[in-house]
Amino acid sequence: MANFLRLINDRVLVLDGAMGTMLQERGLKAGGSPEEMNINAAEVVESVHREYADAGADILVTNTFGGSRVKLAHYGLEKKVAEINRSGVEIARRAAGNGRFVAASIGPTGRFLQPVGDAGFDEMVEIFGEQVAAFAEAGADLITLETFLDIRELRAAVIACREFSALPVMALMTFDDGGRSVLGTPPEAAAVTLEALGVEVVGSNCGLGVDGIYTILEKMRSVTSLPLISQANAGLPQLRDGKTVFPGTPEEMTAYHERMIRLGVRVIGGCCGTTPAHIRAIRDALDGRDQSWTPPPRRCFLSSRTTVVAVGAGAPCAIIGERINPTGKKAYTAELREGKTAYIRREAQEQMAAGAALLDVNCGAPGVNEPAALERAVYAVSGVSGAPLVLDSSDPVALEAGLKAADGKVLINSVSGEVKSLKAILPLAHRYGAAIIGLALDEKGIPETAEGRLRVARKILDAASSVGLPKEDVIIDCLTLTVSAEQKRAMETIRSLRKVRDELGLATVLGVSNISFGLPCRPVLSSAFFAMALEAGLSAAIINPKDERMMDAFRAAMVLLGKDERAEEYIAAYGGVQAAPAVPRGEGPEPEIRELLGFAVIEGDRDGILALVERALGEGLSPMQIGNEGLLPGLEEVGRRFGANQFFLPQVMLSAETMQAAFARLKQEMGGVAAQSLGKILMATVEGDIHDIGKNIVCTLLENHGFEVIDLGKNVPAQRILEQARAHQVDAVGLSALMTTTIQQMEVVVQQLRDAGIKTFTMVGGAVVTQDYADSIGADLYAADALEAVAKIRKLLVG
Repeated sequence: MANFLRLINDRVLVLDGAMGTMLQERGLKAGGSPEEMNINAAEVVESVHREYADAGADILVTNTFGGSRVKLAHYGLEKKVAEINRSGVEIARRAAGNGRFVAASIGPTGRFLQPVGDAGFDEMVEIFGEQVAAFAEAGADLITLETFLDIRELRAAVIACREFSALPVMALMTFDDGGRSVLGTPPEAAAVTLEALGVEVVGSNCGLGVDGIYTILEKMRSVTSLPLISQANAGLPQLRDGKTVFPGTPEEMTAYHERMIRLGVRVIGGCCGTTPAHIRAIRDALDGRDQSWTPPPRRCFLSSRTTVVAVGAGAPCAIIGERINPTGKKAYTAELREGKTAYIRREAQEQMAAGAALLDVNCGAPGVNEPAALERAVYAVSGVSGAPLVLDSSDPVALEAGLKAADGKVLINSVSGEVKSLKAILPLAHRYGAAIIGLALDEKGIPETAEGRLRVARKILDAASSVGLPKEDVIIDCLTLTVSAEQKRAMETIRSLRKVRDELGLATVLGVSNISFGLPCRPVLSSAFFAMALEAGLSAAIINPKDERMMDAFRAAMVLLGKDERAEEYIAAYGGVQAAPAVPRGEGPEPEIRELLGFAVIEGDRDGILALVERALGEGLSPMQIGNEGLLPGLEEVGRRFGANQFFLPQVMLSAETMQAAFARLKQEMGGVAAQSLGKILMATVEGDIHDIGKNIVCTLLENHGFEVIDLGKNVPAQRILEQARAHQVDAVGLSALMTTTIQQMEVVVQQLRDAGIKTFTMVGGAVVTQDYADSIGADLYAADALEAVAKIRKLLVG
């Protein structure tokens, strides 16, 4: 690791190019396993590696991208995980010789983690761990995690790398031209999450050309101090003479070299469509350039799947919503015992609307299975809010459950200066890439003076550093004591804030409203203390953001302290620039049942939808009315928000699951007779392609919109598609392909349907498919995503 890190600090390393297309040119059959060639055609794989080595690559990437047991099972090779992955490293090592690194490749499994999919977090760590163990045994120099679409799956892969090896890790995600992953993660959130997990290099590959990758990396640089890696495609794919080609020339791959170096890109290689000629051009274009680089200072950011929030280092004070806490809330406690999440989802939305940047989540109450409850709560909050989370628990088992369920870098609330607490919590923070709140108390209690609290803060910082947590991720709670009982100690808290900031350079946090406990008109006192703390440098505040007086003090202080530039946030809140926040649920007249059904679909309220369906039936609505006037309008609003980048795939899937639960009950009401279908759609992933996540999502949404779906699965031969299309007399055939090596099968199917006289509409989609390609093969429709597919097929068949 030391040698690799030293070299990427000294100069830019060149990584090799595409493997799959090169193997296909040398005998890999469509639909075959590239990884199997490691054991039955090793000399062919080695020849590709040698060409890249001769072209000047410093890093050779193993032919193990699909080497997980999940991917290999599609070819009956799941028992050969160790053999295939070890062989991949050994082959690359022979070609690398001396002076080159061997990077062991891991790609996604094709499964989504819960709650979007069915894969468990521990299961995924185990699956990736099998590959990592084989890599370490075979002598790989580093690991590259490539083409990941789901940040939670990538988190599991990084943790597996740490658990099963000591190898440096390069972690890359794939983004679309809108700057998001398939599940809605922007580059900034990916970079924050991955840096916290301790990867050595972060970046992006596939999906975009060099210009698009540069834009992605530019956004990553705004939040990370890590070295970056660029693996662009050779332009965007085009269909020429029936063959998919990548038009980017070797020279075009070097156009951004100067900017890449200035940005801190320390590894440059190629992805789809790149050849040894592209790698040689990249190598040659680096020669003679000044490749020096100084990393920017590290800062503390927290992240969710979709959002990044800065804490400390001059950032505005981060508001942490405190309301998801069972203390004094009987209804919430009852929901926790029953396994429900309605209160959690409602409070998450209302606190965000009121101005919270982060959400504290606490599920600790008598009679509650806290680990299970915290996992449910994390899923619930993440489903309705983009806020990064603060996991509030003293139970290490519950904290670990919440950390596994989280999408990004969370803040643990909290660890104290007690040895027992430090030993239990800090390793969890390090393993799962979390920041911590450190309470300025220890076995002796809360120190009376600022100097005493500073001493405990230093102890926590030293312990955190010893397990590998950076100081930027240690946030000290200087502790707010109730002024009614400890009047003289209020100013000690303010003194503590300044000392921790100035002497330790750490960010700070307070539970502000504790100051006024036991006194009348609490917001008056709390807001005054809040303003004093903000002037003393408070970095984050745990408050009720729905308390207007507290938010008034916050917004005014941010202007006066120069942290709300041009008073933009203040004007937005008070100047009539934005509409007032929506009235929280529970105020004003209750919406009519049809609206409530729609709200439940929009919010993905799987817990509450059945009760609403029963109520609607009790009020005399027919199953058709419930579906058409309540549920479907809600799903249409989900589609609108998805199109406006307000919702992302996880929310869409939760809404779809909510719809399915409601429709299952309505089907019972109709005696098992399904509602009249809007059309019959056959769906299939084409022959040779084993990726079906996108196709499965389209199937789910089509069914929820009233279509009958015949899903043939993945790797489906053209002949079977024709047979089933004719047998079921379908209205449309939907075809999916993810890989450039299988996209041609779409043209085969479309042409054979036409030649066989089967009159049906055809729709195509997938990561490598474009409108131009759809037009060139004569497909009737092209859809860029699942909701667009539903909208287009609905317009075509229903009008």
